[in-house]
Amino acid sequence: MTDSSVPLVTLNNGIDIPQLGFGVFKVDPDKTGRVVRDALDVGYRHLDTAAIYHNEEGVGHAVKESSLDRDELFITTKLWNDQQSNALEAFEKSLARLQLDYVDLYLIHWPAPERDSYLDAWRSLESILESGRAKAIGVSNFTIDHLEHLVSETQIVPAVNQVELHVDFQQTELRAYAAEQGIAIEAWGPLGQGKINQSEELAGIAAAHGKTVPQTILRWHLQIGNIVIPKSNNKDRMVENFDVFDFELSQSEIATIAGLDRGEDGRGGSHPLKVN
Repeated sequence: MTDSSVPLVTLNNGIDIPQLGFGVFKVDPDKTGRVVRDALDVGYRHLDTAAIYHNEEGVGHAVKESSLDRDELFITTKLWNDQQSNALEAFEKSLARLQLDYVDLYLIHWPAPERDSYLDAWRSLESILESGRAKAIGVSNFTIDHLEHLVSETQIVPAVNQVELHVDFQQTELRAYAAEQGIAIEAWGPLGQGKINQSEELAGIAAAHGKTVPQTILRWHLQIGNIVIPKSNNKDRMVENFDVFDFELSQSEIATIAGLDRGEDGRGGSHPLKVN
């Protein structure tokens, strides 16, 4: 990885991942190339896409057109639910769309419990890892129950669990379990999917540091150990989201933010049991 202000998190298999990345969820496929080029220009080196986003090609083109060496980048993509029984084939197609020989992280996108195929999919991911075409493997949107089942029935503990996590929905129990298991937590929707917490407490903390509320939230994620992948189509906002390494929240400020957690009432996205 290149020298950067972005801290690295060492995953449970020894691979380093930049703690601040850039997500392309809901980025128009026709605009993805431009958006990713902007993100790379700002300084992001960790890119997160998925087969279901239909924009892997745009990510791949932007990477190919950049002057960056492949080993300067960390690229994640994900296996969609209806391909869990054909994970190897789906992975090959993702690699082709990305125009890459390997990805740094490959994730099962959802447990899709009604399909009851994520264990078989995980075994395929284990073989992909062994082949070297993914440097690390993990899951996304898995609950503690899903993780316990996976860990008890397969050979490799996931390196990452990427889940909805933000100030209103802090996933404290899941984070504690993941820490015990050596599973890194990666937050999607880290700013609340556009519904940024507008509390006076957060506004006060942000003002005390001369930062915006989104910057303060991203700093909170980083300090509590989350990997975080904000997204934006706007380059100025990308710059703002990247400018979070020149201040530090106090323990009392972190405690104040912890008090804003609404638990399950704060969930804004779909529940993992309902996506199949």
